[in-house]
Amino acid sequence: MPCCAALGVVRSSFYAWLDAEEARQARMRADDALAHEITVIHLASKGAYRVPQMHAELRRMGGRVNRKRVALVMRHHGIAGVTRRRCRSLTRSDKQMRPAPDPTALSRTRSAWSLT
Repeated sequence: MPCCAALGVVRSSFYAWLDAEEARQARMRADDALAHEITVIHLASKGAYRVPQMHAELRRMGGRVNRKRVALVMRHHGIAGVTRRRCRSLTRSDKQMRPAPDPTALSRTRSAWSLT
């Protein structure tokens, strides 16, 4: 194979890649079927399920699938669940105001042995 030599690929690697085409196609079909199931569950949950919930639902339905594979398929198909908003502070501090005096500052200046 002159093209293998030109590309710097060992001939046995080329044939191994060629033989694995059927396995790649089968994996792609399985991923498409999984993506369809995930999409159905995603729509039924009103878009709320993330990867852990999606994986648990697939397990409840009797499917044996890895959590990482669910995450990969969801990422490739743009399926994402709703995430909670971060808590944010509603108090806005005034930058020009002096901070309040520390009420414990007086007790720290006195010695523990003094009676006054």
